[in-house]
Amino acid sequence: MALHFSKTEFQDREKSVIYSLREKNLDALLIFRQESMYWLTGYDTFGYVFFQCLVLTARGEKILLTRTPDLRQAQNTSIIKDIRIWIDKDGASPSNELKNILYELNLGKKNIGVEYESYGLTGRNALRLNQSLVDFSLKDESFLISKLRLVKSTSELSYVRKAAHLADKALEKAWELAHPGTDESSILAAMQGEVFAGGGDYPGNEFIIGSGEDALLCRYFSGRKKLKDLDQLTIEFAGVYRHYHSVLMRTITIGKAKKEHLEMHQLCYETLHACSSALQPGNLAGDVFEAHRKIIDNSKYKSARLNACGYSLGTTFAPNWMDWPMLYANNPVPIAENQIFFMHMILMHSESKTAMNLGETYLVTKEGCERLGKLSLDLVIG
Repeated sequence: MALHFSKTEFQDREKSVIYSLREKNLDALLIFRQESMYWLTGYDTFGYVFFQCLVLTARGEKILLTRTPDLRQAQNTSIIKDIRIWIDKDGASPSNELKNILYELNLGKKNIGVEYESYGLTGRNALRLNQSLVDFSLKDESFLISKLRLVKSTSELSYVRKAAHLADKALEKAWELAHPGTDESSILAAMQGEVFAGGGDYPGNEFIIGSGEDALLCRYFSGRKKLKDLDQLTIEFAGVYRHYHSVLMRTITIGKAKKEHLEMHQLCYETLHACSSALQPGNLAGDVFEAHRKIIDNSKYKSARLNACGYSLGTTFAPNWMDWPMLYANNPVPIAENQIFFMHMILMHSESKTAMNLGETYLVTKEGCERLGKLSLDLVIG
């Protein structure tokens, strides 16, 4: 079996979920998030693009309802023993089959938590689920497991550190290739190749790359071009190992840095230092953003900042590597030891068409935080 954690660790995770269920007076949880299934059982698939649900009861029973292609996937990658299959056919109703499973478990009219906030549960399927389970007492428990996943175990941290090493290797390759005349495609291929060569995985979302005015974008888009003699290149990417992510972000100046590049990089550097000082046990997620806001808003580049400066990282699946919670204003989530956060200092200055970005992944420690990337934070000119 392709299990990446010990059975004891899976058992401990299950106990923590069951404790939360009982604390909330819930009789079962309907798990739709792939991250939750992977963390709880090891189940590793992209089959969540179809209707798929893992039922966990407060008594510890686990039943997976999925499609035929994922039967052996679950058998080979997870500790799940009871796997039920719904059949693809015209008029198929997997939500009704899920209802029958709940009745089989004597959960009729009981209190059931549901992971509604999930890419594995489309709006259409959620409507069908609610119709099928109209006789049950459903409660939105989208973040019950997410909150438990926030603090990482020793084995999880070893995977994050491996991911951080792969991210550093990818950044070194980008610095090596980022020169006038280089095609963005070559840079992307080399960076992703470093992750794969190190035994890593695909990321939860595409690597972000853009040059010229497109360096001001912070989403992947289709279409590559060559770097000009004087240019700017923004990259945001992840090292990934066992689905655990460590993310880096940089803007590389090509040929020569403008005055705005130098000013904005210094601002990003100072702000990242302030945010890392705020990322410590006892503070709140909102405190980190406040450190970010104070420095940038007192500069002439206030208009260039975003309304969040980072987010948690962990095991995540497509279409997104961002995990809960996010670092934004007044977020009350407490920072605790062994949490992982990516903090991005993003400045997109539309007035001068200048980009500058500096992002690193950090591990929260007893007395503060540790930057997992080992490479320089200096501005690089390609």
